[in-house]
This record gives sequence, structure tokens and C-alpha cells, in this order.
Amino acid sequence: MKVETFLIEDWEDTETGLLLEENKDWILVKHIPVDYLIDGYKLFRKSAIKERIHSDIETNIEKVLRLKNISHSVPSGFEFSDTLNLLKWAEANFEILEFQDDSESELIYGKLKRVDGDEFTIDFINADGTVDPLFDYEFSLEAIRIISFDSDYHQSIRLLYKDNL
Repeated sequence: MKVETFLIEDWEDTETGLLLEENKDWILVKHIPVDYLIDGYKLFRKSAIKERIHSDIETNIEKVLRLKNISHSVPSGFEFSDTLNLLKWAEANFEILEFQDDSESELIYGKLKRVDGDEFTIDFINADGTVDPLFDYEFSLEAIRIISFDSDYHQSIRLLYKDNL
């Protein structure tokens, strides 16, 4: 069991997680938003990581997670793939997407709408679960830094979205 803190390029805040698996492009963690709390999963694009930290703080978190008997298994059916297929997997398994590109402060929720080469568009889902009909923005697959799923907030947005259908 290993906990690491990640410094994302050009971001002020760090991200911490319980390391589950990694390949040459991505790192899958159980997200630790604060102290010893586990909340969902995050996939970090390795090329966006400026530094990986494992200090006494992370060692102490590991100890608490072991004492709490926290599982460090990957989600059922998860396999590493390219960015588009990771987004598709997250949407297929958790009904809506959550990702971040180069904007540290903006979490983006939606459903895949169209893919055109390296660009894609989504049906953007607002915090109240409604789809924004005026949202028309193309994202670059290469700009995606973090793909998140199964956090409490993600589940809440999903429930509101389903309720609005």
C-alpha cells in the first residue's frame, strides 16, 4: 500500500491518492481529498505531473488506511487504455464523465456527444443535474489531466442528472 501526493504542472494545490496501478501514461488512485478520507478514484496523466511526493505525511496516511483496512483494489473491469477509451469506460460504468483539463479550478461533468479526431464535445451537466443546451465547447483529448469517477459529488451529480431525465 502506497500513498503519494502529486504536484500537477501549473497548479497550486496538490492531489493525494492511494496508488492502485499505473502504466506508462496514467496513474490510478483512490482519491484522498483531505487527511484520511477516501472519496472516489482519479486517473492522473503522467505527463501533467511535475512531482510525485512520498514523505512522512503520506507514510502516516498509509498507516491509517492499513488500520482502517482500506482495500487497494482497482474498480471492476478497469483496464488502462487511451484517453478516449478511459473516458468511455468511466461513462459506461458511472453514467457521467468527470474530468479536468488545464484548469485547476474547473471540474467538468457531462456525457460524450461527439468525437472528431483528438477533439470531443460533451453534453455539459450543471451542478443541479441539468444539461446546459447552450454549452458548445470542444475539448482536446491531449489536454485532459485528470479523469475522476465514483466520488460522493460525482454520484450526487449523476443522481440529479438521472432525476431530471
